Amino acid sequence: MNSSQTQRESAVRTSAESSLPNGPGAAAILAAGIGCFLLSVFAVVADASKPVAKFFTFYVPTGPLSGVTTTAIFLWLVTWFVLARLWRHRSVALAKINIAAFAFSFLGILLTFPPFADLLLRK
Repeated sequence: MNSSQTQRESAVRTSAESSLPNGPGAAAILAAGIGCFLLSVFAVVADASKPVAKFFTFYVPTGPLSGVTTTAIFLWLVTWFVLARLWRHRSVALAKINIAAFAFSFLGILLTFPPFADLLLRK
């Protein structure tokens, strides 16, 4: 092997090593948006239905909020784990992931406002 060929191979290796897949980071971003949305959905549903509120009551002094937050956090972590495993060696379209995560987060925040939630529940 001559020195120019060795330099080329070294440059190719360095370039390949520096381009890390963005899948794990994208998984964290999307899972956060989904977690925000799930938290709000669970809160609205628990507020609307007595049986669901009873199901989500893990600790009586705090009521259904204890189960709503615990379940949402659990599902956020599961979503993050699954997506990170699926995308661990991939580079995904980060712009699309960010838009989806923003949409989930926006809907989650919107559901936290009582007038909007009441509109959905027709109260």
